[in-house]
Amino acid sequence: MNTVKIRNLEVGAGNPKVIVPIVASTADGIVSQGKFLTAYTMDLVEWRVDFYEDVFDIPKVVETAAGLREALGEVPILFTFRTKKEGGEKDIDMETYQQLNLALIASGHVDAVDVEVFSGDDVVNNICNAAHAAGKKVVASNHDFHGTPSKDDLLYRLRKMQDLGADIPKIAVMPQSIGDVVTLLDATQTMATKYADRPIITMSMGSLGVITRIAGEAFGSSMTFGAVGQVSAPGQIPVEKLQAAMEILHNGIAGC
Repeated sequence: MNTVKIRNLEVGAGNPKVIVPIVASTADGIVSQGKFLTAYTMDLVEWRVDFYEDVFDIPKVVETAAGLREALGEVPILFTFRTKKEGGEKDIDMETYQQLNLALIASGHVDAVDVEVFSGDDVVNNICNAAHAAGKKVVASNHDFHGTPSKDDLLYRLRKMQDLGADIPKIAVMPQSIGDVVTLLDATQTMATKYADRPIITMSMGSLGVITRIAGEAFGSSMTFGAVGQVSAPGQIPVEKLQAAMEILHNGIAGC
């Protein structure tokens, strides 16, 4: 499997990398949270811009991104507008969605963007092409807050993301039973060992899915989300506890 470099971070090498979200609603809050996070050990910050009160004012978003870039120094930034249909805070039309992502890519202030794979193939292709031309990376994503698709469907979605040119496919689903968690982990292991030529991210959300946020190294998920304060999705673990649990698993695997 090839690794992916996001700024100075090599995804797919070593332990799963820890992403911490920023979900503040004001420019000052976003920049302040960025400064605050530099005191914590983590690998990448996801700016969930759909929480931002001025998200539809693109020049303000670019200006805030510049402030966040300065606050975080060399910590990589993943720029994400999570649409309401996939669990985000706001609705958005696809033309505005494209314009927003393209503007942030062009700004140079972020290192990667998230694009929802079912936004339409043309949208995904346009954003991927622009990001790659600018030397940025793309996380293609899909989120199901209502259930867990079958293993075959999960593999189809992840492979579609890969086929469309995303650097890192990502899927998050909501389990209704422990069996759903097993389905997600089985699909992750199959994707990682049989189909993926690049890093992937998978998780089951909520309390049932906590193991998937910890055990990525064992099944093939290359990144996970930890929380510092407010979470951006159900089931996120405080970053210090997450790292401690992952270290126990890593040492156990290394000793096998």
